[in-house]
Amino acid sequence: MDRRVVYVVTNVDRYEDGAPTGLWLSELTHAWDHFAERGLDQRIISPVGGRSPLEPRALKWPLLDRSANAWLRDPRQMARLERTQRPEDIDPVDCDVLFFTGGHGVMWDFPDSPGLQTLTRAVWERGGIVAAVCHGYCALLNTRLTTGRLLVMDRMVTGFSWAEEVFAGVAGRMPYNAEAEMRRRGAIYLKGLLPFGPHVVADGLLITGQNPGSAKATARKVTALLDTAA
Repeated sequence: MDRRVVYVVTNVDRYEDGAPTGLWLSELTHAWDHFAERGLDQRIISPVGGRSPLEPRALKWPLLDRSANAWLRDPRQMARLERTQRPEDIDPVDCDVLFFTGGHGVMWDFPDSPGLQTLTRAVWERGGIVAAVCHGYCALLNTRLTTGRLLVMDRMVTGFSWAEEVFAGVAGRMPYNAEAEMRRRGAIYLKGLLPFGPHVVADGLLITGQNPGSAKATARKVTALLDTAA
């Protein structure tokens, strides 16, 4: 049976001050390219379905790399981001990997999405892999298991650090400090020695990458885990 990866992307296109934001495209494309090479089935959802906007800063040199640029030039791939499905369209039984992408937009629409929380809980409790890159870990802030326990409590995670927000010059636009909020929920937050460098943390079936440069390494860690379970 084909293994299936379900990506989650944002629907939010603006910061609170009106500046544009959205999906950080390479966080999707680096993982997509890796999983495509491995022959996995791939689908994309968003909290409410429909269009997922793109973060403009990620579409400029030097941040726009070959992988993301190829996606931009492919109308079929771009169409996937215009017609994303909803969490309710996914049967958890058919989801081997739930992969949360980032971009600052997710800080608004991921944490309190009932559909995402329900799907995450179902995938996790049936033994699926839950992965997140960069700000994608915001989706895990408020997800509780059927026991009432937060999924991230006492688990090792990483994600975009507050230092990286400061260095990127966007800390003043953030609705909250995701790193601090993760710690406040009892997660064991770990970050790499150097900002913006690849850093992946694995805690059982929970795989998280710190920043955009960690997307491919996160995907590789996921496939390694799938291989051990095969």
